[in-house]
Amino acid sequence: MKIILLSDIKDLGKMGDVVTVKEGYARNYLIPRKLVKEATPGNMKNLDGILKKREAAEAKLLAEANVLADKISAISITISAQAGEEDKLFGSVSSEMIAEALSGEGFSIDKRDIDTGEQIKKLGDYKVSVKVHPNVKATLKVLVIKI
Repeated sequence: MKIILLSDIKDLGKMGDVVTVKEGYARNYLIPRKLVKEATPGNMKNLDGILKKREAAEAKLLAEANVLADKISAISITISAQAGEEDKLFGSVSSEMIAEALSGEGFSIDKRDIDTGEQIKKLGDYKVSVKVHPNVKATLKVLVIKI
């Protein structure tokens, strides 16, 4: 049975894709949960409108992500940590600590979207990659100082 996906479904495809699945799977699971529509000629005409709306929404999200990435790249955050001899930290600076510092600056970033590269175990300046959108990354300057 041919169906049109109304949302992204793992292992099937993305919203707007036309795929073929077994009739029982479509009728008993996908259609009752309003995840898909049957690929009738009328629904295929409506597919163009759905795809245009999706493209407009994605373009808007991408523009917002670019603005957010520029704002994040423009700032630098300071994290204070305990350090011993030779400026070595007791522990390391985690992505969670960076996410908390960013939330203090007014940015809501998940710790899983922050990539420090190597572990931050010494005092100094670091550049950290922050994933704002699947296609947009920002570079954040992090300064680690001694308490």
